[in-house]
Order: sequence, then C-alpha cells, then structure tokens
Amino acid sequence: MNNALMRTISILAVLVMFGALFGCSASRKPGDRDVVSGKGKRGSNSSDSSLRPWEVEGNPLYNRIVYFDFDKSDVKNNSRDLITKHSTFLAKNANIKVRLEGHADERGSREYNIGLGERRSQAVRRLMLFQGVTDRQLESISYGEERPAIEGHDEGSWAKNRRVELVYLN
Repeated sequence: MNNALMRTISILAVLVMFGALFGCSASRKPGDRDVVSGKGKRGSNSSDSSLRPWEVEGNPLYNRIVYFDFDKSDVKNNSRDLITKHSTFLAKNANIKVRLEGHADERGSREYNIGLGERRSQAVRRLMLFQGVTDRQLESISYGEERPAIEGHDEGSWAKNRRVELVYLN
C-alpha cells in the first residue's frame, strides 16, 4: 500500500475510535451510573432523571404483574383493576407500547406451558383492547416455564410464576 492510503486509513481509524468514545456518552453527566434497585428496576443516580409513571414506586402503574390460578388463563377479578389502570393510561398515550409476557409454573410439559403462557397473555390483551388500547400498542409472547420469577418447587413459588408481566417498551 502507498503512504497516502495508509495515512487515510489511520485517520479514519482514529476518528472511529473518538466517535465511539465520545458519541455514546453524550447524554450522561459525569458521575451518573446505572443503578439497579433491590426490586431489579434500572434507573440512574442522577437526581434530575425523569422517571416514567410505571417506574415510580407508589404510582398505580408500578404494579405490572397479573397472577393466575393453577392451570387457568382467565383473569381473576382482583386483577381487573390493575389492567384497567394500565389500559386507561395506554389509551391516553397511543405512542406507548407494552409487551405482555405470559409465564407458567414448572408443572406440565414445556409445550403445554408455552401454550398456557400464551393463553394468559392473550386474556390480558383482550381486556386491554376492550378498554381502548390499540392493537399496535400491544405485543404478546409466552415464555412458559422458562423464566421463573422464583426458583422453587412449592406452591408459594409456583403461584409467583403463574403470571403475565406488562413490560413497557418506551
């Protein structure tokens, strides 16, 4: 290679390095760092960071888990108020999207539990659509038994694993 080409490549490599170093950190202040709370929520230690409503403990949207009875996919009456609060918020904020993640406990075959998690997420989806949320705001997925909230082989653990989690994507 000739000297001019080598010099051009070297200059481009330096520019790429500077871009990678400085371009990615422009939105943060010195001293800011990711913080994970005791409940596994991500945030920042910056005092001026604006939290979204579902990230604020005490806000009605903070609770984002719907629990189900064993081998059931019908939404229990005590969970309907939770779904209504999220649906009302989403209906007023059409640009916000939510992923409904269906889960099951470890009992049953893998295939059965994937189907059960899907039925659970679809049950929550139907209620939200009925309450004014648009189809494009919602996506559903089933993890079956693959992502337990609690490791354990007892009723207490299983009860926490039979759930749909509302995961805000914005």
